[in-house]
Amino acid sequence: MPVQHADLVIIGTGMAGVGLARALRREGDTRSLALISQDAGEAYSKPLLSTGFAKRLPPERLVQQDTTALADELDATLWPHTAVTAIDPDARQLTLETRDARGAYTLSFNDLVLATGAAPRLPFSLPADVAPRCFSVNDLDDYRRFYSALGKHPARVAVIGAGLVGCEFANDLHAGGHQISLIAPEATPLPLLLPEPLGEALGEAFGAAGIALALGRTPEHIGIDAEDNLALKLDNGDILHADVALLATGLAPRTALAEACGLEVSASGISVDRTLATSHPHIYALGDAACIDGINAMYVQPLQASAKALAKTLCNAPTPVRFGAWPVVVKTPLLPVVAYPPLDPAARWRIEADGSDISALAEDKNGRLLGFALTGGCVKRKVELSRAAPALLG
Repeated sequence: MPVQHADLVIIGTGMAGVGLARALRREGDTRSLALISQDAGEAYSKPLLSTGFAKRLPPERLVQQDTTALADELDATLWPHTAVTAIDPDARQLTLETRDARGAYTLSFNDLVLATGAAPRLPFSLPADVAPRCFSVNDLDDYRRFYSALGKHPARVAVIGAGLVGCEFANDLHAGGHQISLIAPEATPLPLLLPEPLGEALGEAFGAAGIALALGRTPEHIGIDAEDNLALKLDNGDILHADVALLATGLAPRTALAEACGLEVSASGISVDRTLATSHPHIYALGDAACIDGINAMYVQPLQASAKALAKTLCNAPTPVRFGAWPVVVKTPLLPVVAYPPLDPAARWRIEADGSDISALAEDKNGRLLGFALTGGCVKRKVELSRAAPALLG
């Protein structure tokens, strides 16, 4: 098996992996660098995946740099369409399997970073005839497949899941002219981010726009009917028809590689300390795959802060990552939403509302601000409240 070497190897070319590589080069790091990608390895902005349908953007419009341009910018070797099948931490070697004529390789390293991201979490299995019409969109290749399936004409899309991804895609696909049904077991949208009155306001905005809501409902069966419709039987007996389904049922950190090579992992991700070091010397993790002192923050701002801190650490200036108060700006133009949920489940919500303009402040028993949620015109309070809220990792 051919053997190659890079001083630093990054597994993953999403926002975390590419962001780290760019941060390293800004720090003046000149070591040899290799990036391993399961997909095409193109540079793109992941947040644009859930705004592209409203703008009628074909997949190629989301590409910021192709593989060659990205490798040139980073002065790096980029391995597209390549799977890492094994990590030997003690030998500091990876086993790679490419999808082209190169076949299998061994790649040795001095330092390794796992930026493997997260994978869609599917709470149920799909029948074989249904699976080709059910999609998850978590990267550009997923977007390509979903975009192709929708075609150029309005489609009926069943969005299963009313969390952040489900709500953003429901809004975006609706704005793109598609007919949307939003299905979720929770009573209101965004249950992990919003107290119920704010979730109700978002649901009302969706309903008023023409998005069909099936909240408090779970699909019991998904099949194909005699007229080639995707038929979703809900737990109350109702049947919804669609052309395709978008599964937005959550994400699970990709930890299989780390666990297989003996690194400490949990259900929340690859365990790392505040310098993003794993349980093995010379191996680090960041982004959606990493659990930092028990916290996994699958959002852009913590990811960017982690990339900057790890770049300094890898350049021999150990730097613990710090997260300020990073509110989540939800891309739902039908009703703007900003949320910074409190870590303390005992926090009490103080809510002020004027129609759909709602401020919700999460406070402790002494009235200290722990988090907040805002809708409509109240989102303008984001900066003010972010300054007053406690940092997630100070």
